[in-house]
Amino acid sequence: MIAIVDFGMGNLRNVHRACGEIGAECVVTADAAAVRDASKVILPGVGAFGEAVKRIDMLGLREPIMQHVSGGKPLLGICLGMQLLYEESEESPGASGLGLLPGNVKKFWDDVKVPHIGWNDVHPVGVSRLFDRDGGIFYFVHSFYAAIGPETIARAEYGIPFSAAVGKGDVLGVQFHPEKSQAVGLALLKRFAAIPIDGDR
Repeated sequence: MIAIVDFGMGNLRNVHRACGEIGAECVVTADAAAVRDASKVILPGVGAFGEAVKRIDMLGLREPIMQHVSGGKPLLGICLGMQLLYEESEESPGASGLGLLPGNVKKFWDDVKVPHIGWNDVHPVGVSRLFDRDGGIFYFVHSFYAAIGPETIARAEYGIPFSAAVGKGDVLGVQFHPEKSQAVGLALLKRFAAIPIDGDR
């Protein structure tokens, strides 16, 4: 079962529909036990980093998410959900992200139009469990980005190169919206759904 975390700021309906299209059993939930015990978790998100952190903590979801990850089970952050995997964001100084990935999410420079909206080429960095060798063209909507670093598993460019997807162990994130990226997005979600958990390896 894939738990799609509902903290009130995600593109929940489209993510749920996309998971259904790939034949994955999934549920939209804000229940702590369901999040902790799910075989996989998707953390979607649309909106501001600070407000998202506030809602996750208010609903008591931070600890279940951390327990899920510490249990060796995959997690996929989508858009803001990917940014929440980091320690902090320039969007909301003082707000503490989940800290599953090191670093600070940054705002695009003023010499590019923000938000970055539209389709963009995504290029995998090495072999990835989420992408085929050629990557693909995915749909983005964001004003903040994670810099290229050791956790980068795919890159894109909008004025500067940035992390289109990141990963550290079973903690994964994509800055784009796979649920809005048609066939290539569904293929990525299908790959995520197929990742074995520790007990299945």
